[in-house]
Amino acid sequence: MRPPVHRTTRRRATALVAVSALVVAGFVAPASPGYADDADLIVNGGFETGLDGWFVNNGNATDSATLALTDDAYSGDNAVLVTDRATTGSGPMQDLTGKVQAGQTYTLTARIRYDDAASPATKQFFATMHYGGATYTNLVSVTATRGQWAQFAGQFTIPAGQGVSTARLFFETPWTADPAADPDLHLMDFRLDDVSVVGAPPPPAPSKTIEVVGKLPGEHNPLIGHKFGADGYGFVHDGRVYLYLTNDTQGYAPDPATGVSPGINYGDINQITVISTTDMVNWTDHGEIQVAGPNGVAPFTNNSWAPGMASKVVDGQEKFFLYYANGGGSSNVITGASPLGPWVSERTSTLIDGRTPGAEDVAWKFDPAPFVDDDGEEYLYFGGGPASTSMPPAERFNNPKNLRAIELGADMVSTEGTAAVVDAPVAFEAAQVFKRDGRYYLSYSSHFGGPDFGGNQTPLPGYPGGGQIGYLISDDPMSWPKETYAGVLFPNQSQFFGAGTGGNNHQSVFEYEGRYYFTYHAPTLNKRINGNTTQGYRSPHIQELTFNSDGTIQQVVGTYAGVDQVRDFDPYRVFEAETFGWSKGVATAKVDGGSPQFGDGAPNLVVRDVDNGDWTALSSVDFGTGAASLTAKVRPLVAGGSIQVRLGDVTAPPGEWAELTAALDGVTGVHDVYFTYAGPAGDDLFEIDTWSFTPAADGPTLAVSATAGVRCFGRNAQLVVDVTNDAPARITGTVTTGYGEKQYGVAPATSKARTFPTGGAVVPAGTATVTAAARLDGELVSVSVEVPYEAHVCD
Repeated sequence: MRPPVHRTTRRRATALVAVSALVVAGFVAPASPGYADDADLIVNGGFETGLDGWFVNNGNATDSATLALTDDAYSGDNAVLVTDRATTGSGPMQDLTGKVQAGQTYTLTARIRYDDAASPATKQFFATMHYGGATYTNLVSVTATRGQWAQFAGQFTIPAGQGVSTARLFFETPWTADPAADPDLHLMDFRLDDVSVVGAPPPPAPSKTIEVVGKLPGEHNPLIGHKFGADGYGFVHDGRVYLYLTNDTQGYAPDPATGVSPGINYGDINQITVISTTDMVNWTDHGEIQVAGPNGVAPFTNNSWAPGMASKVVDGQEKFFLYYANGGGSSNVITGASPLGPWVSERTSTLIDGRTPGAEDVAWKFDPAPFVDDDGEEYLYFGGGPASTSMPPAERFNNPKNLRAIELGADMVSTEGTAAVVDAPVAFEAAQVFKRDGRYYLSYSSHFGGPDFGGNQTPLPGYPGGGQIGYLISDDPMSWPKETYAGVLFPNQSQFFGAGTGGNNHQSVFEYEGRYYFTYHAPTLNKRINGNTTQGYRSPHIQELTFNSDGTIQQVVGTYAGVDQVRDFDPYRVFEAETFGWSKGVATAKVDGGSPQFGDGAPNLVVRDVDNGDWTALSSVDFGTGAASLTAKVRPLVAGGSIQVRLGDVTAPPGEWAELTAALDGVTGVHDVYFTYAGPAGDDLFEIDTWSFTPAADGPTLAVSATAGVRCFGRNAQLVVDVTNDAPARITGTVTTGYGEKQYGVAPATSKARTFPTGGAVVPAGTATVTAAARLDGELVSVSVEVPYEAHVCD
């Protein structure tokens, strides 16, 4: 039975309250950054800040070397010493992707020296650009004399037709097939210093900010309107829903004149986007995880698509595991200290690839989806793509056997045994498993036929059509014969959203507070930007999932309405300004430091690119008996900007962060809250970090207390905050610490603990903040409690 949702009748307001405005005035606009005609595109070319910006060329699996700082420099305090080279190309590299452009000429200079007495008296060295794949171009060369600094000094022009989506500069000796046969000739150690590449950088990239209203007020799909995201994977932890997405926004580049972007290029995507919610309508943007690529958490991978998420206690510590597709050929996993990181790679090679037993015939070893069973056993589902040509055409179409299930190791970053075939009818990709009432459900996306699947074939009766989500039901998470097929869970999204929204799909199912939810994607935001013509940029959607009495699933209907808001938004706390029910014309960006709401281990974002007429909004905010004030952490950028939240006048210095507080009067009950922004046309007005409301002091109070302390699991310290409810009604709220924020609910005359891993053995003294809210005599009453704790060291 579905629990009832108690809601106060709400009314929508076009501003917070009908009073006046919070005006951020008297600011001086900073100078706009400009691009020099000739700029040095190399970062830390003299190695004076260590090895920042440099890494060993890893274009081939056999490349390896050691980079170390040395004070034996040509100039300054440092140079880099290159030792232990495995190949002639194993030298220092810097990524110039996005800094150089085709058809332009650049000047390259550098100093290089080798000293090995066994090496020849002179040796040629190259500065080489790797443009991706097998495309390498020697740019400038120098013949050095042993024991003397030699200078690279020359110009190079990137051909007009050369693709520069990857451009990585490195230093090497001339190629030979077997350099280890004579290492003194081919693999000598060398020093490098004073590297410079001077030229005109590309013009600023087109703005990615989406200026139209893509998520209409009152609608709950797509989930966000300020960026794109696909392949959504839902994950619930400590009362919060996290959604992990392929970062479709990474390649979005709309033409400034037409607003139309080139088509999406999946090969450039190497980030995962994360958003989260506690009410299913107001979503917080946590930004992107740089998963793959040279600067990624796992630099031995190139792409990050189709994420999957799970958590498990390993060696007494809860860890979080983010799985992803490294293109079509392999899958991998990185490990986090929380659902928001920080992230590390425990592996040095991909988790699923051609070496995985049982996956040899799988064309696409991607779309990894983890599942941890009630008994703690761990599984991974993956695969897709064309069926094996050894099958008869009809079987290739109807039962391509291209999906797999495999057991994970207890560490969640290894596999055990042999992958089992998932015989899902008309399968294409996107296998994912959840459990309900002791039975296992595997959903997947169906293929579109064609030569890869046996040519012109007709699906068997009841089998999915092209681009639909089918599902199976089994009593065993490793056994999925075709007889477990149960039907179509979701038709193709174009059936619901019309022209331009078709194509394949990718889904997940998760449970949150007794309800099941179904995630999928559709290019609905892209469609609202460009009309019926879309370029493949997808947006996340969620619908509620319901079941028949026999356990089968009622077919899902895609809607813009989406799902109901499960609780009103609590305004009486510090919360991130990048939490939106709806928005227009704004973007978000990471800034230094941890999140005020989610802790130091989580990234901090701000709302940016705020122009005249832009706005953001929150759905169903419950002010109870009254709000006394609003505080905004804002960094003004120009004079004359204002935030229309209908408050008093306040000022702050230009270009500096300030917390601005103004009084409120008469704000009660539940409202959709709109923050509208005004100021000089054509200027970015300000950046916004956080909002917080303070409740009015009058009215009944809550009897809530809390304690905090540190406990140890070996040398792993955990901060534990225990909340006790002595009020006559159930309380809900948040516990905020320097190690993150968690939601809670406590019945009368009981208590509940929330645990925060600290990521270390030493915990300095600090303070946790507990907020609590409950309805007393029909009124929403809130309280905030500061809870100190002592320093502690886990031996």
